[in-house]
Amino acid sequence: MSVPIIVWFRNDLRLADNPALAAAVQDSATHGAPVIPLYILEDEATDATAPSSARALGGAQRWWLHGSLERLGACCTRRGSPLLLRRGDAGAVLEALVAETGAGSVLWNRRYAPALAARDAAVGERLKERGVDVRSFNAGLLAEPWTVSKKSGGHFKVFTAFWRHLAATLSPPRPTRAPATLKAPKDRPAGDALADWTLLPTKPDWAAGLRERWVPGEVAAQSRLAAFLDGPVGAYAAGRDRPDQDGTSALSPYLAFGELGPRQIWHAARHAADARPELAPGIEVFLREIGWREFQYHLLHHVPDLPDEPLDRRFAGFPWRTDAAGFRAWRRGRTGYPIVDAGMRQLWETGWMHNRVRMIAASFLVKDLLLSWQQGERWFWDTLVDADLAQNVGNWQWVAGSGADASPFFRVFNPVLQGGKFDPEGDYVRRYVPELAGLPRRWIHQPWAAPAEVLRKAGVTLGKDYPHPVLDHGAARDRALTLYRTHKRRAEAAS
Repeated sequence: MSVPIIVWFRNDLRLADNPALAAAVQDSATHGAPVIPLYILEDEATDATAPSSARALGGAQRWWLHGSLERLGACCTRRGSPLLLRRGDAGAVLEALVAETGAGSVLWNRRYAPALAARDAAVGERLKERGVDVRSFNAGLLAEPWTVSKKSGGHFKVFTAFWRHLAATLSPPRPTRAPATLKAPKDRPAGDALADWTLLPTKPDWAAGLRERWVPGEVAAQSRLAAFLDGPVGAYAAGRDRPDQDGTSALSPYLAFGELGPRQIWHAARHAADARPELAPGIEVFLREIGWREFQYHLLHHVPDLPDEPLDRRFAGFPWRTDAAGFRAWRRGRTGYPIVDAGMRQLWETGWMHNRVRMIAASFLVKDLLLSWQQGERWFWDTLVDADLAQNVGNWQWVAGSGADASPFFRVFNPVLQGGKFDPEGDYVRRYVPELAGLPRRWIHQPWAAPAEVLRKAGVTLGKDYPHPVLDHGAARDRALTLYRTHKRRAEAAS
């Protein structure tokens, strides 16, 4: 009997369009080799020396991972070879499993966070020294970072040029179907029970809103993509900025865990545009957002210290403030600015925040409160179900003005104007800040300016039912710009 093939799942928790799994199934069909699907919980929380690009999963991610593995395991079992779960150092786990099963091959799809890519390379070398066939594949990107470069050499640092090049040259292979069967080994190795990993919160159980909002897994991902491309994508260009409407794809967590791949999105979107040309403008904007995701991965590959250091080195040593009370108010959605608070409460309740509101909330932290983008990025990492290192870091640096193609630091979002523009009726605020639900639209984004009689009729007592603003936005904006100009002059003088 042929020796087993191990397929090591990571952030590619799907059976369709999974190149590593497809290669294993092909080898299995040719040589009769059994396939062992494996997931290793590499918990960095116990390793204080782990670099930022190999950090432990946040709480919301752990909740999602449980649901995703549960569904992936059921799919593998139905096809004949159950998903094996083990926990620990990946290299040690794989070497032990190879010794235990006599496996001759280990296949996986590549990861791109610098520390994880380096670890995978080291694991691969150790296995090869033992005579194991090691192969890796691309399941997570339309084009891998080392395959895209400027004509003059080097990597792209401006998104528009990057996307223009990629869109003109891209020809991703068509997605493959999920295998119908997986041949199991005669003697199934023992593994962990998913429940023993305690990925789900219990004391307290804060995940009720996540359970109400999300269904993890490959089937749900495909269903969400199909529903989005069935019509809503046509209004995506404008609808994506309206948090009061269901105008986004909400595919980000499925992409983050690899329950859906970008090739699947690309081809499904192109097919939808061909079938219904009226959807094409919205689809082009949507695919550009997929391109922005690619761009962040390319940046992280070429700039490994991006999670810790500003891409624009002029921001090194920027004099961020320390304000524990302000940071706590921001986290809890108690800043007194309704659009910011609605976003932060949506995040806590559902593990997700509308992208337009992410920008508003991030701008408030970095530019109004003058707290470092790293603080916000870490909070998002722990609370987002779609937390993805490249996207999280890249987008926070964009807001802070220190990243690639960044929004300039002097562009400070006015939360009142942003709320009025993108949540004009106040429906988003009323959903997540229900204590303000009775306010008329004129005052919903600035309750402190409402006449006393309006507040009374709405049942709102500022300072009791809803907080006074933690700061004056106009004064905070002036403070931020003054600090920025001072720091910029000093940085230029020192260069």
